[in-house]
Amino acid sequence: MAIRPAVAPPEATVETACPLDCPDACTLNVTVRGGRITVIDGSTVNPVTGGYICSKVRHFDRRIYGEDRLQFPAVRVGAKGEGRFRRVSWNDALDTIATTFAGIRATHGGEAILPLSYGGSNGLLTQDTTDAAFFRRLGSARLDRTVCAAPTGAANMGLYGKMPSVVYADYEHAKVILVWGANPSASGIHLMPYLKQARANGATLVVIDPRATTVARQADIHLAIRPGTDVVVALALHRHLFESGAADQAFLEAHTTGWEQLRVRASAWTFERAAEVSGLRVSDLERVARLYATASPALIKCGWGLERNRNGGNAAAAVLALPAVGGKFGVRGGGYSMSNSASWGITPSWREDAEPPTRVVNMNRVGRELLEPAGTPVRGLFVYNCNPAVTLPDQQRVLAGLAREDLFTVVFDQVLTDTAVYADVVLPATTFLEHYDFARAYGSLSMHMTRPVIEPVAESRPNTDVFAELLARMDLGRGTDATGELEQMLQVMAALPGNMPAEIGDLGHATPPWHGRPVQFVDVFPRTPDGRVALFPEHLDREAPQGLYAYIDDPGTPDYPLALISPASERTISSTLGELERPVVRLEMHPDDAAARGLEDGDDVTVTNALGTLDCPVKVTALVRPGTVAFPKGVWRRHTGNRLTSNALVPDTLTDLGGGACFNDARVQVARASSRRR
Repeated sequence: MAIRPAVAPPEATVETACPLDCPDACTLNVTVRGGRITVIDGSTVNPVTGGYICSKVRHFDRRIYGEDRLQFPAVRVGAKGEGRFRRVSWNDALDTIATTFAGIRATHGGEAILPLSYGGSNGLLTQDTTDAAFFRRLGSARLDRTVCAAPTGAANMGLYGKMPSVVYADYEHAKVILVWGANPSASGIHLMPYLKQARANGATLVVIDPRATTVARQADIHLAIRPGTDVVVALALHRHLFESGAADQAFLEAHTTGWEQLRVRASAWTFERAAEVSGLRVSDLERVARLYATASPALIKCGWGLERNRNGGNAAAAVLALPAVGGKFGVRGGGYSMSNSASWGITPSWREDAEPPTRVVNMNRVGRELLEPAGTPVRGLFVYNCNPAVTLPDQQRVLAGLAREDLFTVVFDQVLTDTAVYADVVLPATTFLEHYDFARAYGSLSMHMTRPVIEPVAESRPNTDVFAELLARMDLGRGTDATGELEQMLQVMAALPGNMPAEIGDLGHATPPWHGRPVQFVDVFPRTPDGRVALFPEHLDREAPQGLYAYIDDPGTPDYPLALISPASERTISSTLGELERPVVRLEMHPDDAAARGLEDGDDVTVTNALGTLDCPVKVTALVRPGTVAFPKGVWRRHTGNRLTSNALVPDTLTDLGGGACFNDARVQVARASSRRR
């Protein structure tokens, strides 16, 4: 098995791939001169991404060489939150961490240490390898990584066992496409040309989103839905399928269970009732229902926006159940499209350690856990692969917890994040252009090796090396452990199924299963225990507070009537790249809502609820529906007037399924902050 050179010659163009948290996994050509990146461009090795890339990655060198880049290990010298540090050696930094963690474990037990990570922008190598071994053997508390994809993942697993889904290349065959709770114009841009081709072929495009996004403005029908009401719209479509005779009874009886219970739950949701709750027109609901019922192939792209509400799991389940009830499977371009991350059938056999029986902390409750612990108080915190100060709900609790002087905090990151300024020890991490990884697309089916194209900047190190060192320093190592990045990479590659190790080693990418274009119920089938679609999984019905397919009332009040949503933007990947300069970040508000409050475009406003405030200018625009305001996710504290983001207004309540975050359940009021205009 051949491994290509780790670092480019003095002047060269190096092929690599992007592992950042996006469905597409672009392949890249990176030009390096004199050991420094000069151009980042797309390559055609991945035909889906077709040689073009987003501006975020095209300008990623601004992060690598920016003034916020962490270059050396450091220890805190000022108060927490001031961001003042003194440079130390790697040896001293790792000794401090090992000694302090050993002391915490000896005095309070391993559960007093909490690893805090997410890792959507990490591949098979840089997440859950040596880091997982370290925390398991340490006996730390366990983290429930639920800030994203937990409700949709629970629904997808419960109904289909995460059956592989329709890939981008097959969208052109669909006659009707419902893009539900997704905005590929900002996240997953390579879907856009496939949607364009589908429309050119005669497909009707329907977008369901509270905002008139770029893709919504290109659609034939845009349903500007009230946040948190997706479940009732989906149930109204189900009711139409059942009552009109459009439900595929033969398919339901042959390939599903629980359709009778689903029909009962949907029976109450007439178009009129669903329209009243969702803020949509009855005629629009009827039109979409008829289109979906009669078209074949018909495809639903289920995104992650609809899960960010109190009933997000039920919404995802109701949406994902539609192709089974409507009989939309068995043809190319028909069925549903969601995550294909599990399609490769990879078993992480390189993980030798079982999960310890220690307590589990839901990451959406970290602020409360740090201040009001339900179990053993957290005294040691290790943050990596995430930026909780600006990505978790209930931001002010999170910040207050991070400010605890008795909390020993390690932050291992690429740049000085809003979380890192609270650290006791800061460790500099490599970026994906400085280390190896494996990039898996989850919108299409592709897997590529991510190669380092430059030497690590200054003293930055990859995750695999640092956690291997900590294993050794705390006497937690074993003879079979990988001792660094290359050893861990070889262990991961050896565990990949079929011919994948040889292909990735020799070619840099693997041949996808089913030629990369599986047809649901032809090539792939549900991975449920009985091989059927479970339209009414009893365990999900028990987990959901009001049962499966239930609508939970809007949390708005007369004092806080506006729904605040925080969609993805074209500028950040979650909070990655949020350190970079950007235009003034504004709150989007519909003209009717602005007029009712005497606001004009550009006015400084204060957004409030019982949890906190957000100070920013307002952008008055009809692109957001009445009753809803929008502020982008991923914004750093430096980009708002009061150094708080929209997450300061988000409750730490959990979704109905999966324990996910309720970002779009924030209900707020907006008022003029001053007469000054920006």
